[in-house]
Amino acid sequence: MLSSLRAVVARAMKRRPVRVFQRYSAKNGPILAGGLSLTALYSVFAGLYVGFALLGLSIESNPDLKNAVINTLSTSVPGLIKNAGGSGAIDLDALFKSRVLGWSSVIAAAALLVTALSWFSSARSAVRAVFDLAPDTTFFLLLKLRDLALVAAFTAVTILSAVISIFSTSALNLLFDLVGMGHKTVFAAGVGHAVGLLIALVIDTLVLAMLFRALLAVRIPWQRLLTGSLLGGLALGILKALGATFVGGAGKNPLLASFAVILGLLVWFGLVCQVILIAATWISVDMADHGQTATAAARRQGTLPPGRHPRPRVRPIARLK
Repeated sequence: MLSSLRAVVARAMKRRPVRVFQRYSAKNGPILAGGLSLTALYSVFAGLYVGFALLGLSIESNPDLKNAVINTLSTSVPGLIKNAGGSGAIDLDALFKSRVLGWSSVIAAAALLVTALSWFSSARSAVRAVFDLAPDTTFFLLLKLRDLALVAAFTAVTILSAVISIFSTSALNLLFDLVGMGHKTVFAAGVGHAVGLLIALVIDTLVLAMLFRALLAVRIPWQRLLTGSLLGGLALGILKALGATFVGGAGKNPLLASFAVILGLLVWFGLVCQVILIAATWISVDMADHGQTATAAARRQGTLPPGRHPRPRVRPIARLK
């Protein structure tokens, strides 16, 4: 009996999901994700203030774009936008009034720049640690410029996802009207929801792949990169579907009700950062299972720091069956 149990445990320990979580824990992933979540929380509030200060007028003047942007923000970060029941962190009316540029906008822009760059810098260190890569020795000003480009890219992706949502909804409505089904039926609503989930999955997968590629600055095989990013995108989709539960759970405790929204958002960002680092860990283990390492890729590119040329591990890792 005991020998059979040991055999079952031994087989389970060889499975890739188990080895991924072992590696994630060994690299202090939960602690790294906790630090990233705090910076992400600061960045979102500053980013919303600056974004609506610059684009609030054009967004508010287009009802379809306004609804799409609000829906994207509410889905991506549950509990961030205050709903009709009064639950949420940010009031929409106050958010659109922030388009007036002044000293408060300048301060918010500075806070956004500092926190966003800090998040990408910390994320780079965390992801590279998961891949056993030494710190990036690129000149720090070039690194900050690279991180600034990532901030701009993620802002553009947020707006692009809202625009895609508008076009996909309009296209589906037109298609259902052309075939005579009507776009207000239950079936049409279900198809629209499924298409929205699929689009969100594609965007999340591509964003994660772009993020890992940029932070590692190492050429990762596309099959390994997309597989891990897709799993991360699926996990993020599940989190979004259950987001209200995570964010609203803190409010059930009367001792936490006064700051339940902020606490819920912190829990949410903590889970998102955990998913990002676990997806990165999956890619790392997947590469090792196929005899590839990020260190070897960095060596081929000539991007290893001087004097640091670790040898690849020779101990074989059992492949996933």
